[in-house]
Amino acid sequence: MSVDIACVGFGPATAGFLTTLSRRLSAADLPPLESAAAPGLPLQVVCYERADDLGFGVSGVVTRARGLRAAFPDLDGAQIPMAARVKDERVLYLLDPLGASRRSASLRAADRTIRALRGVLPFADEALELPFTPEFLHKQDGFVFSMGQLMQWMSAQVLASGAVQLWPGTPVARALVEDGKVRGVRLVDQGVDRQGLPDAAFMPGMDVRAALTVVGDGPVGAVGRQLDAELGMPPGNARREWAVGMKFVVDLPEDTRLEPGTVLHTLGFPEPEIFGFLYVHPDHVASVGIFVPSGFASPARTTYRYLQHYVQHPAIWRHLEGARLRSWGAKSLLESGRRGEPFLAGDGFARIGEGSGSTNVLTSSGVDEAFTTGVQLAEGVIALLEAGRPLTKEGLEEAYVARRRASWIEAEARIAEKARDGFQRGFVPGLVGMALAGLTRGRVSLGHEPPHPADAVGTLEDFYAGRIPAEELARLRAECEARGVPLHDALMDRAGWPAVPLDGKLLVSQQDALLMGGKVQAPPGYADHVGFRSAERCRACGKRVCVEICSAEALRPGADGVPSFDREKCVHCGACLWSCTGRLEGTDEVNLELRAGTGGLHSAEN
Repeated sequence: MSVDIACVGFGPATAGFLTTLSRRLSAADLPPLESAAAPGLPLQVVCYERADDLGFGVSGVVTRARGLRAAFPDLDGAQIPMAARVKDERVLYLLDPLGASRRSASLRAADRTIRALRGVLPFADEALELPFTPEFLHKQDGFVFSMGQLMQWMSAQVLASGAVQLWPGTPVARALVEDGKVRGVRLVDQGVDRQGLPDAAFMPGMDVRAALTVVGDGPVGAVGRQLDAELGMPPGNARREWAVGMKFVVDLPEDTRLEPGTVLHTLGFPEPEIFGFLYVHPDHVASVGIFVPSGFASPARTTYRYLQHYVQHPAIWRHLEGARLRSWGAKSLLESGRRGEPFLAGDGFARIGEGSGSTNVLTSSGVDEAFTTGVQLAEGVIALLEAGRPLTKEGLEEAYVARRRASWIEAEARIAEKARDGFQRGFVPGLVGMALAGLTRGRVSLGHEPPHPADAVGTLEDFYAGRIPAEELARLRAECEARGVPLHDALMDRAGWPAVPLDGKLLVSQQDALLMGGKVQAPPGYADHVGFRSAERCRACGKRVCVEICSAEALRPGADGVPSFDREKCVHCGACLWSCTGRLEGTDEVNLELRAGTGGLHSAEN
């Protein structure tokens, strides 16, 4: 099939692109843009989305919404379910009320000082409230959104134009690259077994030829990663800083004092490296979650268990006691920012959104930036089409990349580029580095280049030194492997983290969250999207970080040393990919393969 423009992934970036483009295509007072693929017809534009619905995005969003308000000048939060204007924004430093957190000597000393001065400091419920929200973090006049509801609303705006086609439940396997030029995309094969071999209803993936392929499939998307591998990255750029974000959407107690638009940013607990948030939506609903970074040294990192302890921190639990889980989800975040930017344009393709390096880790913002990159590409494409120019690398760099370079996206990305470098030296230097970058607008940073995620992971023996003897670590590892379960719970129990008091409402098991907080579905007829290149590499791996970090325990220890994969539990967060320590020699590639796949978590509230 031939079209003019094929889009991969329907997220905020592609929504910005299609919103802007569809307005031009449906403008009755302007000359029509005729299709080259189907002469005599309007421009043929199609978008393929992996998820089974256009509103299954997973993220709690607080944003200044500059790009969104520019595109929708009359934007009213009342139009979008779960949206609220930011009214009250605070930053809390959470102390460890349990004594189980792994804290440096300097941080323990700081905690003792804060507790000693509790009578004169804004200290309550084991939390210190900062006297102000740093300007670079502030979302003044912004919005709190549910990603799922925001994307539902945006898809309605795009479809109402009648100018483009949106196809959910249609994953793209790869880009069609010929002589360094992208000529379109190939959809995944259908009617295959779990290994991808043809079955009774086999139908090979369709080739969709396009003059322009817009790649907006997120940080771990198959097409974006394919282009990185085949075309390389710009000199000096690499994708080495990641995090997995996990959240609960909850019904707050009826007597809550939290007003819609309240935003809490937290740091310091459950481990110093883990940041957290609580965003309040209308109708007594809130999003609460944490970010576990790739620089976290423990190979037994477990986002879900840490999230359960996070919501029980006294400063958070005071708002959540009696709350009930509505929805749950997780996703990967590319925290390399500008330093992880790929080639933004080439012959026949352009990159937008988080996969293009637009996320700003200093301001903790990504949705509005992604949306704006899509708008910028659409403006450039419209200008090229109106001038009768081809969508070549030269034209796209002039019309799109130059627009992006001259915008606030680029200016703020440069400020944030090295903001997180200090965390390679520890939590306190990390905070100092962020403050320096923010206050000096990027002119000063600690400048410690991050390692590959596989090289950042330490050993259990180092992480638990002085707390769990090496012999006991070996015994716990052997016991968990024999039972076919991850190691993290046994380690956290032994290290002093209390058992989670499951209440059947908010504090539920990881597997119950899959049932209560959304529906995970993996349709038959598609190949498994997680696999391993070499069984020998898996057997030689002593860390199994992919198993420990798996958001829904879809990966578990396997009998033959290779992790087992249950796609009926996979929420497509992608954390397994960048957590794999089986780095292939001389490359940034790893032993774990994350391919295009369908299904995943079904929950519009995320």
